[in-house]
Amino acid sequence: MILKILKHDLLKKKIITFAVFIFIMLSAFLMAGGSNMLITLNDSVDYLFEKALLPHFVQYHSGSIDQVMIQNWSQRNENVKRQQNSEMINIPGSKIFINSQQAEVDTVMDLSFVRQNESFDFLLNLNNQIISIDQGEIAVPIYYRQRRNLVPGDNVVIKNEQFEMNFIIKEFVRDAQMNPSVISSKRFVVNNTDFEKMKNQIGKTEYLISFQLNDPARISEFTNQYSQSGLPQKGPAVDYKIFKLFNSLTDGLIAAVVILISLLLNIIALLCLRFIILLTIEEDYKEIGVMKGIGIAASDIRKIYLSKYIFIALTGTIGGFLIYLPARKLFLKNIILFTGEAPKSILQLILPLLTALTIAAVVIVFSIIILRRFNKISPVEAIRLGINAKSYFNKNSFSLSKNNFLNANVFLGLRDVLMRFKLFIILFVVFILTTFIIIVPLNFLNTIKSSEFVRYMGIAESDIIMDLRYTEGIQDRFEQIKTYLANDPDVLEQGAFVTSRYRIINQEGLVENIYIQTGDFSKFNVDYLAGQSPAQANEIALSYLSSSELNKNIGDKVQIIIEEERREMIVTGIYQDITNGGRSAKANLPADYQNASWYNIYINLNSDIAEKINEYEALFDNTKIIDQEGYLAQTLGDTIEQLNILTIAAIIIAGVVIFLITSLFLKTLIARDKAQIAIMKSIGTSIEAIKIQYITKALFVLIFAIFIGTITANILGEQLLTIILSFLGASRIEIIINPIRSYLLSPLIMILIVVSTTLLSINSIKKISLADIKVE
Repeated sequence: MILKILKHDLLKKKIITFAVFIFIMLSAFLMAGGSNMLITLNDSVDYLFEKALLPHFVQYHSGSIDQVMIQNWSQRNENVKRQQNSEMINIPGSKIFINSQQAEVDTVMDLSFVRQNESFDFLLNLNNQIISIDQGEIAVPIYYRQRRNLVPGDNVVIKNEQFEMNFIIKEFVRDAQMNPSVISSKRFVVNNTDFEKMKNQIGKTEYLISFQLNDPARISEFTNQYSQSGLPQKGPAVDYKIFKLFNSLTDGLIAAVVILISLLLNIIALLCLRFIILLTIEEDYKEIGVMKGIGIAASDIRKIYLSKYIFIALTGTIGGFLIYLPARKLFLKNIILFTGEAPKSILQLILPLLTALTIAAVVIVFSIIILRRFNKISPVEAIRLGINAKSYFNKNSFSLSKNNFLNANVFLGLRDVLMRFKLFIILFVVFILTTFIIIVPLNFLNTIKSSEFVRYMGIAESDIIMDLRYTEGIQDRFEQIKTYLANDPDVLEQGAFVTSRYRIINQEGLVENIYIQTGDFSKFNVDYLAGQSPAQANEIALSYLSSSELNKNIGDKVQIIIEEERREMIVTGIYQDITNGGRSAKANLPADYQNASWYNIYINLNSDIAEKINEYEALFDNTKIIDQEGYLAQTLGDTIEQLNILTIAAIIIAGVVIFLITSLFLKTLIARDKAQIAIMKSIGTSIEAIKIQYITKALFVLIFAIFIGTITANILGEQLLTIILSFLGASRIEIIINPIRSYLLSPLIMILIVVSTTLLSINSIKKISLADIKVE
C-alpha cells in the first residue's frame, strides 16, 4: 500500500519533487567532491613529502659556506638525523628562454638550476619517482608546464654574452619545497656535468642548507639552536610546517568554497522539502482527519508520508554520489598535477560516501521534525473545514483605492506578496541563498585578483618593487641604485628597506629568530590592523602571527637582541603578512647589513611602468624588478585560475536553482490561485494584466532578496575569507568588490532568469476558466 501511495504522490507533484531531488543530488555531489579534495590533498601532500624525503628545516644562503664546520656542528647536535648542502645556480629570467624566443624578463620567480640531491630533498617526476637527467636534458617545474603548456621535447636555452647552453625537456619537476605558485622560487634539474659547465659561467651560486630531524616536533628548539650557531644565515629560513601550509593553500581554499556551496544547496533542498510537506498536509488535510478519525495513529500516518521523503533523500544522495565517481578526477585535477595521488586510504574511500549520506540523514531528520505537525491536526476540524483553518490574510489592508502612485497591476502584485508573505518566504530565502552562492566566490576572486591584495602580503603598494640579490659588494650596489633613482626625473618617490634576521625573546624567555624590515616607514607603509608604523628607534611593529605567538599588543614591550645586547622595544602597530609564514616585524633601526636577507626598493613613477622596468633591468644586474600586478598574477595565478572556474560553476548552479525554484513555486501558486484567476478573467481582466501581477510578485521578492543576500554575502564572505587566510597571517580581510560584476551584472542575470522563467510558468493561465473552480 505504501508503494502505491508513494508512486501516486510522486507523480502528482513530479515537478517540485524533481527539483528537490536535483538539489539533494547536487548537494551530495559537491559534498562528496569537496570532502574528497580535502582528504586527498592532505594524503597527497604527505605522500609527496614522504617520497621526496622533505627536509624539516632549510636555510637559504647567499655567499660561501664552510662544509666541514656545518658537518661538525650537525654531528654534535642530537636533533639532527641528516644534513645536506645543495648548490643552486640562480640565473636572471632575462638569460632564460623557455621554449620561446622571448626571455623570462617579466618573471617574479627566482629561477635556480640544480642537480639531483643525494641524501634527501629529492626532486620528483610526475610519477613521484626520483628524477634522473642525462647530459643536454632538463627537468622543468610543473609551474611552467601548466602556464606554458610545455611537453617533453620542448627546449630551454640559457645564455649571456659569453655563454650558451641548450636543453631538451625530459621531465617535469614535483618540488616538495617550491611547487606552489605562491612560493616565488623554482628549481630546474640538470645533469651533474652540465651543472659544472654552467657554474661560474652564468648566474650566481646560492646554497640550501637542509636538515632532517630525529623528532620534527622539536623544530622550534632546533631553529633556535641554528640561529645561535654562527652558521651561514644570509637568507630566509623555513620549516616543514610552512611547506605543508603553502602546498595546501590553493586547493584547500577551493575545497572550502565547494563545501560551502554544497551546504547552501542542502539548505535550499530543505526549504523546498518543507514547502512540499506543508503543501501536502494542506491538500490532504481532510483525508488526514478521516484517517485519524477512524483510529489510525498519527505515527502510522507520519510513516506513510515519511517514506516518500526518505525515498527522495536516499535516491538523490545516491544519484549525487554516483555522478561524483566519474567526475572525481575533475575535483582532483590540480591536486594530482602538483602533488600526485597517494595510495588510497580507507578514509579516502569512505569519507566521500559518508559525507554524501550525511546530506540524506539531514533531509530525513528535517522531514521527521516537520511531519510532527500531524500531531496538531484535529480530526473534527479537518473533516469539517477540509483545509488548515489558520489564515493570515487581511483583506482590508493595502486597498487598491488608496493607491495613487503605482500601476494597478503592479500594486496588486506587491499587495499579494505583502499580504501572503509566509507563502513567499521560501522563494525569498532561496533567492537570498542563490545570491550568496554567486556573490561569495565572485568577491573572493575579485579580492585575490586586486592589486590591493598586496596589503595582506606585508608589502606596501607601489608601481615597482626592486629586490636585490646578495652578491659581493651588495651594500655599495644598494646605495648606487638609491642614488640613481634619486636623480631619475621619472621617479616620484622611492623607499629603501633592508630585512635582516634578528633574535627576539619569546613568551617562555627563549631566544628565537624574527625577520625585521628596517627603513623609513613614513613612505610606502602597509595597512595596520591596529596602531601605526614605528617612528622612534625604540619602536617596533609586529605582524599578526608574530604578535599572537609573542602575546603582545599595542603598547607592550618586546626584547630584541642587537649587537649581543638586549634592547627593549615598544609595540606601536600590528599588520598583516601572509608571506614567509606570516612572521615578521618592522622597526626604525639602522640597517644590519651583516645579517641582511633582503634588500628592497619601492618606487612610484610618473612615466610608463613597463618601459622603466626594461630600463632598470638593463642597468642593474642581479636585481629582480617587478610591478605589483605582475607579481600577484604570477604568485597567485594558480589560485586565481581555480577560483575563476569555481565562480563560473557557482553562477551556473545558482542559475539552475533560480530557474527550478521560480518555476515550481509559480506553478504551485497558480494552482492555488486558480479560482481567483478565473474570476479576474471573467470580469474582463486581460491575461497581460494578470501576467504583470505575477512578474511583479517574483521580481519584488527577488530584488528584496538580492539586497539582503548581497549584504549578507559581503559580511559573511569577508569573515569566511578571513578565517581561511588567518592561518597564513591575515586576521582581517576587507573584501574588494567589483561593483559592475557584483551590483549590476549578477543581479541583471538573476532578473533575466526570473522574468523569463515567470513568463514560461504562467502560460497556463490562458486555459483557466470558471469551470475549473470546485464548489464544495
